[in-house]
Amino acid sequence: MLPPAEIHNLSMSSPNQPNDKNGWGQLGNYAQLGFMLPAATVVGWLIGTALDRWLHTTWLYILGLFLGIIAGFVELIRTVVKANKGH
Repeated sequence: MLPPAEIHNLSMSSPNQPNDKNGWGQLGNYAQLGFMLPAATVVGWLIGTALDRWLHTTWLYILGLFLGIIAGFVELIRTVVKANKGH
């Protein structure tokens, strides 16, 4: 019978848990950026366009577009910092 500390270590290295340090985990993290940047830009543009129609203006879509781009780059920086933290 294993001591409790070794049982705990065995459960921590379960193959069902994702490992972000391996190549496939990092590839998945970076591949999500290919969707995150355009999605954040489009969502910002859509919110700005909806506000333009609701408030009867013609410039809020540009503000929404820039905010979406900024949100995409913030997520890019977070992902890169998180990936480099493990090295």
